[in-house]
Order: sequence, then C-alpha cells, then structure tokens
Amino acid sequence: MHNMLVKDAVAAKPGKELAIAGWIRTLRSSKGGFSFIAINDGSCLTSIQVVADKALDNYESQILHLTPGTSIEVSGKLVESPAKGQHVELHASSVRVLGYVDAKKYPIQPKRHTLEFLRTQAHLRPRTNTFGAVARVRSTVSMAIHEFFQSRSFIYINTPIIAASDCEGAGELFRVTCIDPANPPRDSQGSVNYANDFFGRPTFLTVSGQLEAEAYACALGRVYTFGPTFRAENSNTPHHLAEFWMVEPEMAFCDLAGNADLAEEFLKSICTTILAKCGEDMEYFSKQTDKTVIDTLGHVAEKNFARITYTEAISLLEDAGQEWQYPVVWGKDLQTEHERFLTEQIFKTPVIITDYPAAIKPFYMRLNDPDADGRTTVRAMDVLVPRIGEIIGGSQREERLETLQQRMAEGGLSAEDYWWYADLRRYGTVPHSGFGLGLERAIQFITGIANIRDVIPFPRTPRSADF
Repeated sequence: MHNMLVKDAVAAKPGKELAIAGWIRTLRSSKGGFSFIAINDGSCLTSIQVVADKALDNYESQILHLTPGTSIEVSGKLVESPAKGQHVELHASSVRVLGYVDAKKYPIQPKRHTLEFLRTQAHLRPRTNTFGAVARVRSTVSMAIHEFFQSRSFIYINTPIIAASDCEGAGELFRVTCIDPANPPRDSQGSVNYANDFFGRPTFLTVSGQLEAEAYACALGRVYTFGPTFRAENSNTPHHLAEFWMVEPEMAFCDLAGNADLAEEFLKSICTTILAKCGEDMEYFSKQTDKTVIDTLGHVAEKNFARITYTEAISLLEDAGQEWQYPVVWGKDLQTEHERFLTEQIFKTPVIITDYPAAIKPFYMRLNDPDADGRTTVRAMDVLVPRIGEIIGGSQREERLETLQQRMAEGGLSAEDYWWYADLRRYGTVPHSGFGLGLERAIQFITGIANIRDVIPFPRTPRSADF
C-alpha cells in the first residue's frame, strides 16, 4: 500500500483503509491501553490523529515509548472522529517505527519556540508549524510567478550567477576567484593580477540578472529570470540578506506605463492565488503573526493601485503635518515610514511612484527632460504596499546610446565593462522596460513575518552561514 499524504487523508471519507508516514508532533497515552498520536508529514498544517491500542504487537515495547520528532509509518482504517476540531482519525492496525528521537536531546520540543532560537536550528525548524507554512506559501508563490509569466507568453531564461559587472553600481559585490589568497599574482603596480585568475578578469556573484535579461528581451520580446542574487552589504537588520531570490521580467516595446500595468497585474495575481490555494496556512498567519494579512491580500487583489510621481509624493508628505524620523527632501530617497504613510494613511491602497530624481537611481534608467524647475528625473517606478513599503522596483530602460554612455561616465563606470550592453543600443534599439520583485520581501508581505531571515530556508547574513 502506498502512503497517502496527510492533507489527502484528513480530507478523505471515513471507511478507507490507508497508510501514512510522518513525524510525531504530540502523543498521549491513557490508562485504558490507548495512545493518541498526532502525525504530520509537512503536506499541510493539520496533523492527523492516530489511535493505537494495546492489541498491537509492539504497543508495550515501542508505542508507549514514542517521543515527539520520531518518524513512524501507520496503516489502518480511517474513521469518523468523535473529537472536536477534526473530521477523521486513523485507527492503527500497524505502527512501524522508522527513526527514534531522544526526547532529552531533541531541540524542537512540543512547545512554542522563539524565532530567534529556531534560526539556530535551521535544519530542524521546517518541522514547526510556522516554517512549514512559510515553505508551502513560498512554494505556491514561486509557482504562481511562473504561471503568471508563462500564461502571458514570457520566455523563462537563466541568467548567469557569475557576473563581470555591477548592475546596480553600488559596489557591494562578492568576489569569485580561484587565486591563492596567501600568494596572489601581482602586476607591475603591485595589485592583484586578475588576468591570471580563472576567468582572466575580476568576477563577482550577481546582484541582478537584469542586464542579461535585457539582451534576450531585445531579441525575444518578453522574458523573465527567476533565481538567486547576492549583495555583500554588511547589514544585520531584519530587512537584509546576503543571498536572496529575484524575479525580473523585461519587455521590449514597452514604456513606463505598460511596465506599471504589468507590475500591478502581477501583484494582484499572486495575492489572488495565495488566497485561493493557501487558505489554511493564511488563517494560521492571521492568528500567529498579523491579523490583517488576509484582508490586506484581498485589498491588494481588488483595489486599483494609486499612481503618483515622486514630486507629488514629496508634496503630500510635506503637507501631512507629520514629524518624520527621516526628513522629507526632494532629491532624497523615500524611507519606509514615508512609503507606509502613503499606502496606509493617504491612499489606503498600494501606490506606484514614478519619475524619481536621476541622482538616486542607476545609470540604465531612461532620462526624462528637465522639469520646470530644472530638475532631472528618470522613468523609474517603485510599487509600495502596506506594512512593507517598496515591494517592486523597476524602470523604463535608457534605449538611447549617447545618453546611456553619458550616464555611465557620470557614474564612473567603465565603458569597456559594458560594451555588450551598449551594443543593444547600437543594433536595433527599442524602448523597453522591466522590474524586479524580491521573493523574500513578497513572502514577508504575504505572511506578516517581520524578519526576512524567517522567510528563506537557510538565511545568509554577515557572519552567518552555518547551514
């Protein structure tokens, strides 16, 4: 008999003979010779209750000595449960022990643990309700991302993890090298000679697949990449990871307005999918992390997003009569407190802000003509949502060769490093746009979990790579 998933067993009709396998969450034994064992296999939040009695051959020798965390395989008959809160229970005809757990040494006890403690047990924390639910939601979001773009004729491409240039220009890169750090080759100036390295030049872990995705968008029209990205930012805040996942669509023949339309449609689609497919897990998060998570997802799925320019946003914030931790000044980036105020207090809906000052945005964003006050902006956009602030960042890309070269020079970037990127403007250039969504920020928004370390299986942060 093949094992049935617990999620299918708890939904099945009584009377069925079946087998399940999983890990013991809780158990209790009565003086009447019965043991009640809650089994979970990770397929759903709910555990199934197994009733084992003293008629079983191994009841006295094994079952009475079982502990939480022990893995077992159970065969038996599904019957209607007299207990409140469960539809069925499994009356065991056999219980086979697969892997014992020493209760005194097992770190995951049947009690509530802090998230901080569970980070020290990243290999075992998926056995808890919270991290099992996070994993299922993350999986569903990932599939929803692929389904969204595939249904709209986007082509999925795999951009390189090892890159020779910095897309964002921030310089926070992890170097990739095979050079012996104890005896590196030197050039005539005494600097490390990377011409002798594996790739013959300095290389790094990528911060974004955008530039390579643009190359494919300028040949295939609509593409997206979805994979790990890296940033060597020495930050230990609840909002930063050194390794995180990004989905990045790029569209040829698309301007900023079309980019914003797609971003809004994209977020609505994800929220709708989660509400439809992850009801049990979302009910759990509404009780354990933030009681507003379900209503917020419904709000995002149903409401039209507000759209304003950066200059309009500054005016609204200046007129709000608020005391800000970070001053509101034209030319400075908006902070989370400003973004949340716009979404939660002023518009009470997600907000798309466009046309940011050129000085605070990367070189590849399309330059606007100066405004009436002589200020220069770019066709950038940020999508803001309640509780999180910015969740998507994107832009219309600069398709004009001379303007792109000028922006690169102003940013101190080497034209040699981006020769192939400039070629996209030399040969058949077109207006094109794209954006990036950080998967972990999306999971934080959906689940209400505050620390980004708790929405990725094995977080990578400064001085933390134990697992």
